[in-house]
Amino acid sequence: MNYSIAFKTIVIKEVFRFIRIWPQTLLPPAITTALYFLIFGKLIGDRIGTISGASYMDYIVPGIILMSVISHSYANVVSSFYSTKFQRNIEELLVAPIPNWVILGGYVSGGIIRGLLVGVVVALISMLFTNMTVNHLAITLSIAALTATVFSLAGFINAVLAESFDDISIIPNFVLTPLSYLGGVFYSVNMLPGIWQNISMGNPILYMINAFRYGLIGVTDVDIHMTFIITSGFIVILTLFSLYLLHKGIGIKN
Repeated sequence: MNYSIAFKTIVIKEVFRFIRIWPQTLLPPAITTALYFLIFGKLIGDRIGTISGASYMDYIVPGIILMSVISHSYANVVSSFYSTKFQRNIEELLVAPIPNWVILGGYVSGGIIRGLLVGVVVALISMLFTNMTVNHLAITLSIAALTATVFSLAGFINAVLAESFDDISIIPNFVLTPLSYLGGVFYSVNMLPGIWQNISMGNPILYMINAFRYGLIGVTDVDIHMTFIITSGFIVILTLFSLYLLHKGIGIKN
């Protein structure tokens, strides 16, 4: 059976949902990014100098772009799917003759599109502050897409397990935000003392940001191949867990 129509319907619904409220979904990251570049890049960056041979402004741009991709791909799926649960619209999906992978793929694709679109907006804003060029386009695009996929899946799992609107804000506030800021966005992990370097290497976001930075400016603190392995592994694990939750109806059929 061809499920392309069902998949496209979910994706189009998801894209129109965040495009319709673009002042809340696309405008805030543009303003926040401009403030990051102005304060950290211009005012503080001139005093820091260079990191790994790159100017401080060029060094932080990749991290800020990918941080926006992470937060918005996650936020899109967790807010949308939980709203579907809360409004009881999920029942329409459950009784429809479509498999769980179509439902998961549709919502995750919506999160990926929003995450990448916000990333493009942030990248365009960065061009007002730096003349940075892309060193490895394939790595840049693939890491951005894989990262958006990972956190779209994570947002889906959060939405399925959440029992209230408060539950969908716990992970972004107490997990994603600290891991993102400690993922080498504003500094090189080599600047940390030995024990903190080892602890930081356990942060998966560190690998994603550094691989994305390597794609843009050719600078990294980690092995690029390891980043692809870790990211792909997370995608497989989170996809299987998401399908398991849908199959069992955990957090949905109660």
